[in-house]
Amino acid sequence: MTLALGMIEVYGVPTAVEVGDAMCKAARVTLVGYENTDLGRITVLIRGEVGEVNVAVKAGLDAIKRVNGGEWLADHIIPRPHENLEYVLPIHQSANVESFSADIRFPPPL
Repeated sequence: MTLALGMIEVYGVPTAVEVGDAMCKAARVTLVGYENTDLGRITVLIRGEVGEVNVAVKAGLDAIKRVNGGEWLADHIIPRPHENLEYVLPIHQSANVESFSADIRFPPPL
């Protein structure tokens, strides 16, 4: 069974992180990643069952309003993406979920 793909595009890192967090807390979905395009546009990608992705995307859209200066650009859900998208886009699920629990390293202070 093919998992649905949910996408929300926003401006800025704080908004993207808040959206990803809200989506993962609202439903049983997997955060596939963030795609940074240009000029601060970031697309948050999730995968899961169609109903779960619908709930998660709605929660993500509500989360944008909680970020000071958060701005929505676009959102879309593909219920059954074609298998070729797995090879073209970074939407595949992997067993490397443990890597998300690694320490976040920030640059040293100036």
